[in-house]
Amino acid sequence: GALLALSKPPGLPILGRPGDLSLDALLPALRQRLGLAAELHVVKAPAREYSGLVLLSSCYHTTKKLQQFFTNARLRGQYPATYRAITVGVPAEVEGEIRTGLSWQHQGDRAMVVPVPAPGRRSLARKDVKSTLTRYRVLGAMGGSALLQLQPRTGEWPPNTSTTPAMLPDPCDFTFPCSSPAFPEQLQVHLTLLLCPALGDHEHSSRVGKVLGVPFFLTPETAPTRTQVLDEELLSRLGLSPWQLRHLPLHIHLQELVLP
Repeated sequence: GALLALSKPPGLPILGRPGDLSLDALLPALRQRLGLAAELHVVKAPAREYSGLVLLSSCYHTTKKLQQFFTNARLRGQYPATYRAITVGVPAEVEGEIRTGLSWQHQGDRAMVVPVPAPGRRSLARKDVKSTLTRYRVLGAMGGSALLQLQPRTGEWPPNTSTTPAMLPDPCDFTFPCSSPAFPEQLQVHLTLLLCPALGDHEHSSRVGKVLGVPFFLTPETAPTRTQVLDEELLSRLGLSPWQLRHLPLHIHLQELVLP
């Protein structure tokens, strides 16, 4: 069967309600345009807010084998997915790792992802908290912004081959296509811990404050969600007015997938 790769824009969901625009809703038209006999399935795709590489297959067995490969790669502690991100701020170190637990926290009627710096064994065993790690490398920097390479992983450090790592169930089936990273919003939260939120992150960037130009981390409880704040110089370079800023998409892009 055919194995196809295409690039998804930010904001396009993989699945949607009937009548909504989604990647899944576009597959029949794509299949017809390409003249394929079999229907297309999503093997791997970035989350709704991300842009980047989408891997499609017209073969059921190929789809299942590749999805199992990505699952096994994570369990072995490998990094099958590589992302690029533009950040507001430049990391102090050229490369490194961000390690923390992540969990869902409810505030009023909404849920948010929050870091748990030192998760306990019980919370990990109950899967209330997931151990997460992201490797990063600065590829370039200019004018207080940076281009980063990101490789996320969710599980244990080092991976324990005798037990299943504490992680979200892998949603690799045809009703909910598999996407990385394994924990929702992992990359955005990790970048705030690096004090360099992703450009266009209107969900988590408020957790990074500044005093006399020095960034510091704010707890989610003290940093309500808001449109990302950029200085006038960066706004000018982007050619944006403050009222246009809220429409700026998240600048995290799935750049590369390792195949068997």
